[in-house]
Amino acid sequence: MNTFSLPRKGEYPSFFETYISKLGNENFSTLLQSQTQELKALFASKPEGWDCVPYAPGKWSPKEVLGHLLDTERIMTFRALCIARGEKKPLPGFDQDPYVFQGQFNAVFLDDLLSDFEIQRQAIRSMVQTFPEASFEEIGSANGNLMSTRALLWIIPGHFIHHFQVLQQAY
Repeated sequence: MNTFSLPRKGEYPSFFETYISKLGNENFSTLLQSQTQELKALFASKPEGWDCVPYAPGKWSPKEVLGHLLDTERIMTFRALCIARGEKKPLPGFDQDPYVFQGQFNAVFLDDLLSDFEIQRQAIRSMVQTFPEASFEEIGSANGNLMSTRALLWIIPGHFIHHFQVLQQAY
């Protein structure tokens, strides 16, 4: 599998530093796999019904957080693919709240969401394997910001860490 380093400042907008700063020097593929196992273990450790209850009014339930992770990872993966392949047209942004609302994740079986997450992670790892090394350096525009392929891919596990910590601490 291709290996690639963390992105440098300037390869992503500063607001993504929240996620990039949470990352260590782990191998990308290994990190995606370990996060999948951590997520499954967390959900398995909780009592039945826990997954549909937000920790406070106006917050997402754990299943909605999981659905948000899935949607975001798909969008970041699509953006990374486009930029890796040399797309020069600006890629659109997305508003996470309507995505979560429309996803109706509380009505989806937890096992289906967890399986979907694991499959999505496998798909990311598979896609990355096919990228020529130079494609990680490609720069494109997403949501009006310049981004490298590498940055988009590393944002995925950083974003996961952010939400996983919330799931561990607030729920």
